[in-house]
Amino acid sequence: MRLTVHTDTPAVQSALNSRRRARRAHFAAGALALCGVVLQSLGCAGEAPVAIPPPALDNARSAGPTQTAVLAGGCFWGVQGVFEHVVGVKRVLAGYSGGEKSTAEYETVSGGATGHAESVQVVFDPQQISYGQILQVFFSVAHDPTQLNRQGPDTGTQYRSVIFFADAKQKEIASAYITQLDQAHLFHAPIVTRVDQVKGFYPAEAYHQDFLLKNPSHPYIVFNDLPKIRALQSTLPALYRGTPVTVAANRP
Repeated sequence: MRLTVHTDTPAVQSALNSRRRARRAHFAAGALALCGVVLQSLGCAGEAPVAIPPPALDNARSAGPTQTAVLAGGCFWGVQGVFEHVVGVKRVLAGYSGGEKSTAEYETVSGGATGHAESVQVVFDPQQISYGQILQVFFSVAHDPTQLNRQGPDTGTQYRSVIFFADAKQKEIASAYITQLDQAHLFHAPIVTRVDQVKGFYPAEAYHQDFLLKNPSHPYIVFNDLPKIRALQSTLPALYRGTPVTVAANRP
């Protein structure tokens, strides 16, 4: 997910000059050349959405204070972009979870040795959408839960699939849903998503926030992430919102 972005911000240039840049640039260029016009019209992408039922075990939707889900499913650009288009979601932050605060920095996390995963913090209205429905979006269109320590062109433990639960009920719903989906054999391989307790969430650098919305023509976004937005609209239309919520709009 680290291709050239036209900006004069030193931090962005540092991030996009990581050792993955050449490999991903080669991947994106080849993919775009292969898909061509078909990419735009048919949504050519690395992982196809999977139509799945909602979880059998879930919280009932009811009025109350906002709730939070922390999820990791590969590059946070696309996962954030998906959830910014979900009904009932109030804010989505890209960030890091799984490691220490002192190592929650892009270049350090990209080394793969911090314990962090690129993650998103999803704040949602439980009257409009349930925690289980958040997980339905996560498994169905946001990422491929059968890929171990990778997503698409991105490899390493920082791209692992994780549900970071905040309490016992979230853990119960997540674990039961994984069992439900595995038993239904809806995916081509077993789900490898971890269910771990959240120990902290650390927002990513400002240049990562709303990246998909700010850079819709970026080759990585075009190939890997815009198809996920279209898949959300077609696979889970009742949960799709055309006007996304943004980090910028939620700033004080």
